[in-house]
Amino acid sequence: MENVQYTFKRYEKKYILTQAQYEKMYEALLDYMELDEYGRYTICNVYFDTDDYELIRTSLDKPDYKEKFRIRSYGVVAPEDMVFAEIKKKYDGVVYKRRIAVPWVDARDYVLDGKEVSADLYSLAEMDEFMRRYELKPKVFIAYDREALMGREDPLLRLTFDHNLRWRDTDLNLCTSDEGIPIQVGEQYVIMELKVKDAAPLWLTDILSEYEIYPGSFSKYGTCYTNYLIKKVFAKMNT
Repeated sequence: MENVQYTFKRYEKKYILTQAQYEKMYEALLDYMELDEYGRYTICNVYFDTDDYELIRTSLDKPDYKEKFRIRSYGVVAPEDMVFAEIKKKYDGVVYKRRIAVPWVDARDYVLDGKEVSADLYSLAEMDEFMRRYELKPKVFIAYDREALMGREDPLLRLTFDHNLRWRDTDLNLCTSDEGIPIQVGEQYVIMELKVKDAAPLWLTDILSEYEIYPGSFSKYGTCYTNYLIKKVFAKMNT
């Protein structure tokens, strides 16, 4: 994992594309961008939260500052395969992320039982402080299939396209499968995310304008909570 980035500070904007917009825009982008070294792959996440879902409820209120914690893998892994434990914070439109790479069994035990792990000391200290503030538990598994493009002239310019969003709140394990219940986002919509260090280049803003693609607010975990998990929460409260 010598080429993996462990800290981020960048601007991120999300867009909800129709299938037609995605197909037309994607073709236009290939004049300026190309698939990154990973190309097309599946991302699996286990999101952690408090018993009353404090983190995601706060996030859905759209405060100036919000944060989340998840463990992420690229595809289904074996217990000893490396995964990423991540804290993701957003303030005033800027995203800050810190993550550590550890085997899945260690990452899960670290969050649930406070087991010591070997990792970058700065990121680990921040996570330890985060864990002290919240008593986190695994709450939901969310997976999706991603295409990732990077700029030919600026590799730090990235566009990702997420398809086939799905979730489950049982078997919260990154080792079993990437199957789940579809997260409905209209009909055949694609979630696009722009990730850039500073401003987007002019050619990209021209493409977005040509196909009438505008930024929108979207959270995979938030949509899952609002559309599915909250119903289970109320059902339990009423039993």
